[in-house]
Amino acid sequence: MNVKKTCYLLPKEKSERNAATMLIKIRFPEMLLTALLLLFVQPPASKAQNVEPFKFFRDYVGLQQDQIAAIRNGKAVAKIVESSTPDEVFVFGSVYVESTPEKYLKLASDLEELRKLPNYLAIREFSNPPQLSDLEGFTLEENDIKQLKNCDPGRCEVQLPSEAMDAFKQSVNWSAPDVPNQVNRLGQNMALEALQRYIQGGNAELGTYRDEHNPAAVADTFRSLLSRSKALPVYLPDLDRYLLDYPEAGSENILSKFHWEKVNFGLKPTLRIVQAIVYRGPRSADPAYAIAEKQLYASHYFETALENL
Repeated sequence: MNVKKTCYLLPKEKSERNAATMLIKIRFPEMLLTALLLLFVQPPASKAQNVEPFKFFRDYVGLQQDQIAAIRNGKAVAKIVESSTPDEVFVFGSVYVESTPEKYLKLASDLEELRKLPNYLAIREFSNPPQLSDLEGFTLEENDIKQLKNCDPGRCEVQLPSEAMDAFKQSVNWSAPDVPNQVNRLGQNMALEALQRYIQGGNAELGTYRDEHNPAAVADTFRSLLSRSKALPVYLPDLDRYLLDYPEAGSENILSKFHWEKVNFGLKPTLRIVQAIVYRGPRSADPAYAIAEKQLYASHYFETALENL
């Protein structure tokens, strides 16, 4: 499963009425979710047609004037966006959020607040540099552990590269009473090593999932996913480059941290490793902030993801 999110907050002056916009793409069977979330200060109605976020609504989402007017008046608006293939579903939604960009940034970056949400079963930030102890609680569900015993490329209930499947089959004593502990210790070590490789080598180190019949190279899937966002390189070219070319495309205006989470999307609990990125616009004409959460790994559903908060 692939997930993509990016967040923009425009402009830098304070306002208690911001607009939040989300574009969602879901692809089956891989189940690809793409979200584009923008927070803008609401302009006067007389000037709304050619200023943000209403220009974005019209030019990049294709909303009609009555839909834009509904958003301006505080109503939630949703739209099915055309996709290139029948197995892709794009849904756009917009609703106003009562907050300033600074307050929203603080809330969106607060893992303790996320921990309070019912679908977040566990969440923890990695140290700098990441340590194995950071992964305490990063554990698979009982049924996932049972499935690992017989995982093969093209037939596995847990999303993994083939070398990880082999490691679980060969390194775990499946007849021992402490199989869950063995599996989770091995999984935690794998997760730490994968994160360390990504920090050194970027997207090329994200590997290839082989749990389905068609292998999914995560770097290629992420690049394809990001290319569907025509607005990102226009509004935030530095962030667009950073997402594609990390760690080479560094920027003094971008802060990056890592965390893991166990979340329940309503089907089964899923482990994810996430790079949380905060962009601060250096000029008054730039977005005040942009928040992006880039998924590096998920045990189910998402091949890649970029989430805008």
